[in-house]
Amino acid sequence: MRKTFNVSGNCYPELHYMVDLSDRLLEIKKMVDAGQYFTINRARQYGKTTTLNSLEGLLRQNYTVISLDFQIISHGDFETEQRFVAAFSREILDSTREIPKSIKEQLSLLAFSQTNTSTLSLLFKVLTGWCRQSEKKIVLMIDEVDSATNNQVFLDFLAQLRGYYLKRRKYSTFQSVILAGVYDVKNIKRKVQPDDDHKVNSPWNIAADFLVDMDFSAEDISGMLKDYENDHHTGMDINQMSKLLFDYTSGYPFLVSKLCKLIDERILGMEGFPDKKSTWTKEGFLKSVRILLGESNTLFDSLVNKLEDYPELDKMLRELLFKGKEIPYVIGIRSIEMALMFGFVKVRDHLVCVANRIFETLLYNLFLASPDIQQDRIYDAAVKDKNLFIENGQLNMKRILERFVVHLTLFMAIKGKNSMRKMGVKEVVLRDKVLVEAVV
Repeated sequence: MRKTFNVSGNCYPELHYMVDLSDRLLEIKKMVDAGQYFTINRARQYGKTTTLNSLEGLLRQNYTVISLDFQIISHGDFETEQRFVAAFSREILDSTREIPKSIKEQLSLLAFSQTNTSTLSLLFKVLTGWCRQSEKKIVLMIDEVDSATNNQVFLDFLAQLRGYYLKRRKYSTFQSVILAGVYDVKNIKRKVQPDDDHKVNSPWNIAADFLVDMDFSAEDISGMLKDYENDHHTGMDINQMSKLLFDYTSGYPFLVSKLCKLIDERILGMEGFPDKKSTWTKEGFLKSVRILLGESNTLFDSLVNKLEDYPELDKMLRELLFKGKEIPYVIGIRSIEMALMFGFVKVRDHLVCVANRIFETLLYNLFLASPDIQQDRIYDAAVKDKNLFIENGQLNMKRILERFVVHLTLFMAIKGKNSMRKMGVKEVVLRDKVLVEAVV
């Protein structure tokens, strides 16, 4: 079967071109071996589910792994404690066969009970009994915990995990618990009753910090391209291509795989790209970038929706892009924390910056197309001057630099006009060719 670049759902090494996750998985396993509870919280399509699936395979050598997905549990199952306990028990029964007979019988009673006596405390009595009986230590992994974060039952579930974690020397409990999602469960906000204020009081404050870097490095990308090249023999410059992919994406997993997929499947056959050798070039790469930015996809749609949902996030990004405002990273600033959580920005040298060139271009295009920007005088001026700088569909960089020097010199001259008047200066000369009237 032909391997492909995958951007939809889980990736499997036998089916898809992937970066080597071995080092990351070993780092995470060290946290499991140390008995830590933690959350893998990263932006959408950052490879969380693929990482969990690969991690499960590694951990099964030493542990019994319970791997669940809260997406499968319906919204209604989180409305009451009894319904959640039943749904959770059913998912455990389906997720693993390594369940002792007595525990399986108890979970079945909870899963299909017709009474209201099924509680979280009973569920955890069964689970701790399993941990006590099991020859291997048990690891609990739950993907897509975002599906559950806006309800009291989930907070109560976390409280039970916390309680047994704190008393783990007295009671048998899970070796490690791993939650995965976009939102940081430690900062969960819950409106328990319609009249209550939003509260930040997550029982997940026992969680260790997850510091494993999930970005793809240029070396990671190079390894993936070598795998592809071994199959297709395109003659590509792997170092050049991996550097281009990293420079434009900063290693965002979805963007790297999406651009590779476009080059592999869409560019071939277009004008100027008759074969794979011509597609895996800088020109082919730039063509894939234009296609990516010109089409809708699940990641871009998610980002745009976040801008609509959170006006303060929209405002901060506009200031960052159009005003060049330096925004220092300060813990607790809502707009910054959201921008980091959703993947819009990163922190470099204690300053907030847009996460990658692809997102930067996407946001510029989005904001410049908005009605409020199009009504601005700067936008009108930009449209009027556009033909000065574009020739045959290409930027005339020499003209851009010449105009930049003119505007910069004029700015500096006006800024210092008082000093210039004292000196009797009336004009500024640029390279003996361009004259700018600095003082009228």
